[in-house]
Amino acid sequence: MEREMHQSGDDKFIPMTSVSSGKVREARSDVSYYTNQIVNVVFIRTAKGWVLVDAGMPKCGEEIRLVAEDIFGANAKPDAIILTHGHFDHVGGIVHLIEHWNVPVYAHPLEFPFLTGQQSYPEPDTSVEGGMLAKISSIYPNEPVDITPALKGLPGDGSIPHLEGWKWIHTPGHSPGQVALFRESDAALISADAIITVKQDSMYKVLVQKKEVCGPPVYLTTNWHAAYDSVKKLAALNPQIVVPGHGTAMEGEELTEGLKTLVEEFNTVAVPEHGRFVK
Repeated sequence: MEREMHQSGDDKFIPMTSVSSGKVREARSDVSYYTNQIVNVVFIRTAKGWVLVDAGMPKCGEEIRLVAEDIFGANAKPDAIILTHGHFDHVGGIVHLIEHWNVPVYAHPLEFPFLTGQQSYPEPDTSVEGGMLAKISSIYPNEPVDITPALKGLPGDGSIPHLEGWKWIHTPGHSPGQVALFRESDAALISADAIITVKQDSMYKVLVQKKEVCGPPVYLTTNWHAAYDSVKKLAALNPQIVVPGHGTAMEGEELTEGLKTLVEEFNTVAVPEHGRFVK
């Protein structure tokens, strides 16, 4: 008997939104992103079909499916789903989407414990320095989903199934197996939560989607040394456009200067002064 999939045991709707919620925007002619409340999911068109990157906030599966049909047509079905990591706001609709589409899901093996029901993430750090969203982060789910029947490991050579020309890059710190996606031909970067473009702990900045290059969300980042190494690794690629896990896509001088500042002043602008995971 095939193992039954399920969302996390603490799965619940999180009442948060932003001015970007519900919008589909084009980053490249073949790369669109949709803001689901406060997080982005990405749609990448290919020569033969399309691929979905991440699965949004809790209870959003049908919403993402309908957005896909608006973009690609009735009964649109991706060739695969790529998960950058398994935090609640990136896998919120995953079981619904797998059950509806019956497609494989690829992730880094270090995320498997959180995607196979074996291990919970550390509880969000409400003691961390930060704004209101950090202070109320105890309401965020941290228990694992179980999508074992559909789950596959990303290839060890850095390639991404069904995405020719793209490669995955290991970017731990925010989570052990987080990955970013990069296309060298046009220097397009899907940065997940390694680099974002909104101060995710500030309720006001999230609501209005104030653009600024930031490090990962402070209340869920457990290894700041690794997070810094990941930022340096992605900045060294000299991306020409970034589609982040949170915030608005950014390119040009605004991106270049923002990344430069983030790398040079990481301990000041990204690492909080106190918190459970701050040494």
